[in-house]
Amino acid sequence: MSRRIILASTSPRRKDLLEKAGLTFEVVGSDYEEDMMLARAPAELAKHLSRGKAEAVAKKYADALVIGADTFVVYEGSLLGKPHTPEKAKEMLEMLSGTMHTAITGFTIIDTKDGESISEAVETKLYLKELTEQEIDEYIATGEPLDKAGAYGIQGVGQTLVAHIEGDYDNVIGLPVTAVLEALKRFE
Repeated sequence: MSRRIILASTSPRRKDLLEKAGLTFEVVGSDYEEDMMLARAPAELAKHLSRGKAEAVAKKYADALVIGADTFVVYEGSLLGKPHTPEKAKEMLEMLSGTMHTAITGFTIIDTKDGESISEAVETKLYLKELTEQEIDEYIATGEPLDKAGAYGIQGVGQTLVAHIEGDYDNVIGLPVTAVLEALKRFE
């Protein structure tokens, strides 16, 4: 693609995923303040938050395709973002142990030349193994879960916690690359 592409995210995981897909792009962090408490269905909230991130960056460019994304975990109707503290990570992992939950990534692509945009949400089902307290404590001690939605990273040590997944693996990491690449084709 010959258009200028901007990833409105400083997530190293999203950057890696797009690089592995062979896309040429720039990374520009978004200053959008996400509000996880908005009264919306999870998929709609993911799209809304991704649009906010993309719009915050899009206003700075006259001719670019800007990609914004937001990922979180949903368990029994509750949204689980990043725990940030070991205590919150333990609470989340104890809750998710032995269960099925869903990773949802909303993404928005904005064409700043004409204002056209696409927003989609992709859902992946995850099944965690039944975890012992020792397994949870040892995993938290790695520091990995603190900045991961749902308190674990499937691409790191956290993969040992997962029994299986149904759906797009990249989506769980933070960006459904196949869906994003398909959406980008609509702007050619």
